[in-house]
Amino acid sequence: MPRPPAPSATSPAALGVGAAPTPARLAAGAVGDSSSKAALAKLSSAMEELKALKIQPMLHQAVAALNADDAKTGAAWAIKALEQDERNGFGWYLLAIAREKAGDFVGSITCYESALALLPDHAEIANNLGRLAYRLGQKPVAEKLFRHYLTRFPTDHEGANNLACVLRDERRYGEAVDLLKAAIGQAPEQPILWNTLGTTLAEQGDPANAEIFFDEALRLDPAFAKARYNRGNVRLFQGDAAGALEDCEQAMTSPLPADERMMMRLARSTILLNLGRVGEGWDDYDARLDPSFADVTLVMVDRPRWTPRADLAGKKLLIVGEQGLGDEIMFANLLPDLVDALGPDGHLTLAVEPRLVALFQRSFPKARVGAHATYLAEGRTYRPLPFLSDDALAQIDLWAPIGGPLRQFRRELSAYPDRPRYLEADPARVAHWREVLATAPAGRKVGLLWKSGSTLGARHRYYSSFEQWAPVLAAQGVTFVNLQYGDCSAELDQARRELSVEIWNPPGIDLKQDLDEVAALSCALDLVVGFPNATSNIAAACGAPSWLISAPASWPRLGTDRLPWYPQMRVFIPERFGEWDPVMAQVAQAMADFGRG
Repeated sequence: MPRPPAPSATSPAALGVGAAPTPARLAAGAVGDSSSKAALAKLSSAMEELKALKIQPMLHQAVAALNADDAKTGAAWAIKALEQDERNGFGWYLLAIAREKAGDFVGSITCYESALALLPDHAEIANNLGRLAYRLGQKPVAEKLFRHYLTRFPTDHEGANNLACVLRDERRYGEAVDLLKAAIGQAPEQPILWNTLGTTLAEQGDPANAEIFFDEALRLDPAFAKARYNRGNVRLFQGDAAGALEDCEQAMTSPLPADERMMMRLARSTILLNLGRVGEGWDDYDARLDPSFADVTLVMVDRPRWTPRADLAGKKLLIVGEQGLGDEIMFANLLPDLVDALGPDGHLTLAVEPRLVALFQRSFPKARVGAHATYLAEGRTYRPLPFLSDDALAQIDLWAPIGGPLRQFRRELSAYPDRPRYLEADPARVAHWREVLATAPAGRKVGLLWKSGSTLGARHRYYSSFEQWAPVLAAQGVTFVNLQYGDCSAELDQARRELSVEIWNPPGIDLKQDLDEVAALSCALDLVVGFPNATSNIAAACGAPSWLISAPASWPRLGTDRLPWYPQMRVFIPERFGEWDPVMAQVAQAMADFGRG
């Protein structure tokens, strides 16, 4: 009989830069459990209508196995039933549940699709299929399936919650809020609805009101771990790191699926780093590498992984870049320490984002530097190292993700060196850009950055609107130079039209792709100012004079009012989350002073 393809049959799709890490991730996703006791009891009842008595015992055996958390036996009985009748929708449904429990999400989706085609009136299948599509990032597909389910069960609170999660993730906040308010009107006693409403407001940048809804979810269910964890996150955004830690740790005492436990442990790393408990924070940050963590990046290296206090002298060490581009650069702060630990007889191999190869090779000339790749397959992220042959990998003694050795080399604030730079821009290109900048309008040359290139999650919460830059751009004696990668033509036109400010575009450079040139240009400027993104990290790592506008509770500050990674960087911090105008006024005053020279 035809069977769903094995997981390996899914073709990997090339991705761009790895997702930037925000260890404190709000937890509110599609809910429901197709293998719960109640769901399986309902399924058993539905199967009583079957005419095919020969396969009915096989299906009930599958249900019994799934009730006993034996996914392998459940799948075997479902397959036996399908071998007798491959068009039996309940057989496909039970096989889907078994494969989902076994972690084969792509195979499970195929089975759910077969079940839905054969049992079109069994709308619960659409809800389960939608959950898996949501988990695998297929949000438009999930939305369609959740709407199908709600058409059949318009008052079901789980269905409303699941659809609201899709709408929220697609930044259709108004639709999500309206849907949740209507659902709460019908079922105000359901804590999951209050929780998802809280996450929607938090994603919009309103942590204070989000906390009110998490409080209500916890009033209804004091044991609701996700709501307590979420409340901890918004407490952190509002500057209450101690309260955030209390909530997070209490949430972690609850029975949790392994992936949620790792997510919460990763969130706790953020809180600990904010509290200045740096060593403990980096220990918890290791949760990102656990295979059970939903967002783990699986590095394709079959060599022993570095552990703290491992002897590196004389070893061949492989370091693999991870997380977002900015973090890959920031974590490189510890590479000089690793070179020293390896000693003259050791050797360092670096796998970095392709656009960073030239910059890292110049900065660490004795290292072997090549590009890693990133692929998505079956809902998992994989990172192979195509520049290394099997023979070259076999020579590696130890490997680590680039953030791993922070656990040993950066356990205390005093371990962050007062080093002016650790990456080296090309001196010839720096000289070239100084000549080019001399042709720009008169004034001190200030590179400008105002947003992140990543639209993942709710990163917009950490950046002011472009309109709030107006007082900064009014500074005299300054020529602003565009360093903002991506499409920023609307903002450049807005500055010209509304503020009569010409933000000068450097000629002949792709600010997103030519990162070695970006490093040289940054070092040729008098100052780089902006919000944290890849370019601000490159500039600071290369020693360029830099100002950073940092959000409250920004974990890279490690509980200080500066950025220990970049000792020359001046940091501006708003007093409260999302209140940018006062801090932009401070930047404007500092810029006016800078322009006067």
